[in-house]
Amino acid sequence: MSYYDTLETRDPAVREADLFSKLRSQLTHALQASAYYARTLAGLDPADCASRAALAGLPLTRKRELIDLQKETPPFGGLNAVGMARMKRVFASPGPIFELQGEELDPWRFARALYAAGFRPGDLIHNCFSYHFTPGAFLFEGGARKLGCPTFPGGIGQTEQQIEAMVNLRPAGYVGTPSFLKIIVDKAQAMGADISSLKTALVSGEALPGAVRQALSERGIGVRQCYATADIGAIAYETEIDAGMVVEEGVLLEIVRPGTGDPVPEGEVGEVVVTTFSRDYPLIRFATGDLSAILPGTSACGRTNQRLKGWLGRADQTTKVKGMFVHPEQVAEIQARYPEIRRMRLVVDNPEAQDRMVLHCEIDAQPEGLHGRLLETLRERTKLRGEVAFVGGGGLPNDGKVIEDRRVY
Repeated sequence: MSYYDTLETRDPAVREADLFSKLRSQLTHALQASAYYARTLAGLDPADCASRAALAGLPLTRKRELIDLQKETPPFGGLNAVGMARMKRVFASPGPIFELQGEELDPWRFARALYAAGFRPGDLIHNCFSYHFTPGAFLFEGGARKLGCPTFPGGIGQTEQQIEAMVNLRPAGYVGTPSFLKIIVDKAQAMGADISSLKTALVSGEALPGAVRQALSERGIGVRQCYATADIGAIAYETEIDAGMVVEEGVLLEIVRPGTGDPVPEGEVGEVVVTTFSRDYPLIRFATGDLSAILPGTSACGRTNQRLKGWLGRADQTTKVKGMFVHPEQVAEIQARYPEIRRMRLVVDNPEAQDRMVLHCEIDAQPEGLHGRLLETLRERTKLRGEVAFVGGGGLPNDGKVIEDRRVY
């Protein structure tokens, strides 16, 4: 088995100690260089952050908050630790949310994911992520450059021109969405074009259905996927098929209960929270809004870092009921008052065309008076009337949903 470096196979205790050493250094740096963190972490002693329990005590920065933060303090909400003179590029993602690229060669840490997918120095990579507005293509290009792989900036669309370039340049592999790769392969077959040089692909940006992976494998293309965001970069990457994704060595990852910053037990679905060690754009306890879970054990490939189950949906389940917004944080606040309740899920439906809220509570035994207290707390926190229903242990699915909208229009 070949690895990108020795970090991938180190003892988990050694990795944990290294991550928290880097965390303390990053906190010191962020307090000094970032206006946002100087404010939100004021009074913090970085030396005290030596454990996951201490980390969980730090405030979250939610991705959905960036739009307002960046409007208040343009263009990056004060999170940046460098000025424009030290930035290489600036991007705009939907929202809009603005991101920056600093001076590092591979600031989003994609070299490792590319290596795990099968790319090696000298391989020409056909890059079909967008080079327009968003950082998608540049995330992968930085990793390719660090790995020693030249890239062809294919971008998106123009299928026949993409195929023509592949026929002439004979790239070793592809990065982009899996659906576009399937379109290219099918179109090339219909045209009788030889793109058989494509042997490797690293895909992201959307789900990779098993049928699509199998169809591409039958054409001789080995496909692996990675989980990344425009803000964070690479978070986890696939090494074995259908065995989860190995967490990238350059991030400190937590899974927390949606609406809170509280870590959940291994295996429970929650929101992905990431701390990075970028000196240009430090993100500390950055709540991505994505749901996932930690898989038990380590990968059969020999890499010893945690494994993510993959992308399991969105954690920000805010919805509007009778004209009022209801947030996952409100449900979390209710549950915090009743520790005897294992899980809660607020189900919203509309029988007889009227919005209805039912707070489903998973509990082993129902104490006397709990039903009435919950009704009062639900109304207090949401300013709306609702109902309460109880289920036994295991009665609510482990899918990370805090608010479920079942309304039919």
